[in-house]
Amino acid sequence: MLDGRYRVEARIAVGGMATVYRALDTRLDRVLALKVMHPGLAADEVFVERFIREAKSVARLDHPNVVGVFDQGTDGTYVYLAMEYVAGCTLRDVLRERGALQPRAALDIAEPVLAALGAAHLAGLVHRDMKPENVLIGDDGRVKVADFGLVRAVDTNSTASTGSVLGTVSYLAPEQMEHGTADTRVDVYACGVVLYEMLTGAKPHAGSTPAQVLYQHLHEDVPPPSAAVPGLAPQLDELVTTATARDPQRRPADAVGLLAMVRTAREALSDAQLDALPPQARTPEPGASSGSEDRTSVIPRPAAARPLPPAQDEQLNRTTRLEQPPAPPAPPGAAAPRAGRPHRRRPSRGLLAALVAVLLAVVGTGVWYISSGQFTTVPAVLDMTQAKAEQTLHKAGLGVKTQQDFSDTVERGHVISTDPGPGGRVRNTGKVTVTLSKGPAKAEVPNVVGMPFDEAKRKIEGAGLTVGEVGKQFSGETPQGSVLATDPKPGVERRPDSPVALTVSKGAALSVPKVQGLSVAAATSALEDKGLKVEVSDAQVYSDAPKGSVAAQSPADGGQVAKGDTVTLTLSKGKEMVTVPDVTGRSEADAKQALTSAGFKVEVDRPFFFPRDSVDSQSVKGGDQAAKGDTITIRLKGGF
Repeated sequence: MLDGRYRVEARIAVGGMATVYRALDTRLDRVLALKVMHPGLAADEVFVERFIREAKSVARLDHPNVVGVFDQGTDGTYVYLAMEYVAGCTLRDVLRERGALQPRAALDIAEPVLAALGAAHLAGLVHRDMKPENVLIGDDGRVKVADFGLVRAVDTNSTASTGSVLGTVSYLAPEQMEHGTADTRVDVYACGVVLYEMLTGAKPHAGSTPAQVLYQHLHEDVPPPSAAVPGLAPQLDELVTTATARDPQRRPADAVGLLAMVRTAREALSDAQLDALPPQARTPEPGASSGSEDRTSVIPRPAAARPLPPAQDEQLNRTTRLEQPPAPPAPPGAAAPRAGRPHRRRPSRGLLAALVAVLLAVVGTGVWYISSGQFTTVPAVLDMTQAKAEQTLHKAGLGVKTQQDFSDTVERGHVISTDPGPGGRVRNTGKVTVTLSKGPAKAEVPNVVGMPFDEAKRKIEGAGLTVGEVGKQFSGETPQGSVLATDPKPGVERRPDSPVALTVSKGAALSVPKVQGLSVAAATSALEDKGLKVEVSDAQVYSDAPKGSVAAQSPADGGQVAKGDTVTLTLSKGKEMVTVPDVTGRSEADAKQALTSAGFKVEVDRPFFFPRDSVDSQSVKGGDQAAKGDTITIRLKGGF
């Protein structure tokens, strides 16, 4: 539990600056992501200041395509941000799994990314670390920009004070590398590199070391994507080369300008250009690493990437093949036909005309059927209310079928997904299945008070919850091993798999009898009569108790235990025997010091008349053995 409010459930990702966990806000009962700075960095005021700056910067953006920040705080050595949890995957996951994307899909991702950065730029902020790892694609299809950890105000000194360059090597603008400066145009450059990677499936510059990649960014232009994927539209080349111009003055001033270029390019592209299939040859090997320079520090990484909307039906894109009519016979005097080729009789012109007309009619009918409205593109209705979604779909001429499901991220009554998805095609007579959110799934804590522990555990797990911490408490009313109480209490609703703490009865409290000094048999009998178990320790100790009897017990006599608890007995080795030092002839002080150091107690017998400071005799002779702790009496000399 962090800060008494956030219950940590799982680790999502680890980066160089922080670790991200999935957690539950127990106060508002919602799932969120906790970004916790590494304790070693929390002592660095510069890092802490940057961490807090991220919280303030993102909180003031409040943009639907930016991962929101809910809270920021400190708990002991832990400095943290409480952020929006996005269930889904990163753009890096998609590129690793699918390689190059269709232009339509690439632009569908680029637009919300640029909208988020545009809002940041208008607010006077620059991200400085744009890369596929920082683009989240939710299970509901929404695109969000994450990790504003390197964000900085545009009007502040934009040169790194430490002389280091922050950001990921493959996406750094030349001016970031050369001068350490960063304004809104470095984000534009990074977005151009990301767009190139989406269209081609690879980074524009590659090298075995970061230094090689840095050199290429400084001295080589980013090539047009059509150089790697022939057939891409010139408008896409222009988008990439303009955004990645090495001279920052040649780039759009900010993400808002690049977004306008993207939308203009989309309008100029035909459906065929937008839906051009990327070459399979550029698809990365499964499990291929994205490189150490692309590590992310804040992004949830689910086990599998959610696929983007599928390509259009292959049947609608299949080309009709027309067979060429047979060639007419050669004129007189021409060369004879090749051997082995049968002589075909030339059909009449009327028959040829009829065949061509039929073929043209069939092809024309097919084209008309496809393009004249028999298929309708499904409009995007994600996150709309049910009423607005139905209105939008009906307006497009589509029927609607609704179903419901739980969602941690979509508000109750809003659309989670559609089938077909946005951009998909459906016959006008068909229906679109709309899945509406029922809000986060809830599970009710069952009443298991008085049940045996095993039975209570089965009932709690059957309700969709888990058993959390188990405490024990004495009770004279509830049988031992049965549940005394639950936290939360019965009837309270919690998210599925939330833990329920149990307090289990230890039964009536028993007082441990005193068995020190007894034999093992007598001590065992006395304890077992009380319903306790006995364990004899292998270790033995010196004590005043007779050898072989009980020297110590745990718990001690008078302690409270439950029936069936174990009492451990430690046996005595008897008194420890040590050699008595000879102190005759010594002064009283020296004699006391010697005997006390040997472990004995000392008594002094002084003569009544004229005692002298010299030991005349001792009760146990020097060199003899005596029990450690025994008393040795010394007699002082007397007389003149």
